[in-house]
Amino acid sequence: MRVLAVCTGNICRSPAVERLLAHALAAAGAGDDVVVASAGTAAVVGAPVSAEMVRLLDDAGVPSGAFAARQVTQDELRRADLVLAATREHRRALVQLEPSVVRRTFTLRELARVVGTIDAADLPGTDVAGRLAALVALAARRRGLAPAAAAADDDVADPYGRGADAYRASFDEIRPAVDAIVHAARPA
Repeated sequence: MRVLAVCTGNICRSPAVERLLAHALAAAGAGDDVVVASAGTAAVVGAPVSAEMVRLLDDAGVPSGAFAARQVTQDELRRADLVLAATREHRRALVQLEPSVVRRTFTLRELARVVGTIDAADLPGTDVAGRLAALVALAARRRGLAPAAAAADDDVADPYGRGADAYRASFDEIRPAVDAIVHAARPA
């Protein structure tokens, strides 16, 4: 199972999603069955994760390790089983770049919201990768059944250049969404 997280520069939000999701899935027993990566729609190619996001990841006990930002490609989108966009605008851009991903591309917070309508007991399988794949398929069918209070509720705020409080706010939108997705994918 391949998961791709995407934001604009691939230095703040999508690396945080990548690292938090990979760490939580590993703790849930995914092993090598789920590979999580990230990219940007206008990547700062080769740049590391922003220092403030590294601090937040480190504080959460999530390894930030070696990282180099990269540009999303059409081929990578085709190979992804799940694409998690930071915002609705990113989702639109990704679907324009590769229309075949429309049913498996969500904003991170949208997927977490839809997951809230799914009984984890309804997901088949005893392995994380299989349950995550089933979750994506079921969420695609239920996408319109869990409306957001406001459309912006599906977006993760961009903290770039806005200081420590903005990074904390963005991280605080990302982490519970990741936790909700992993909780649903975790075998009972």
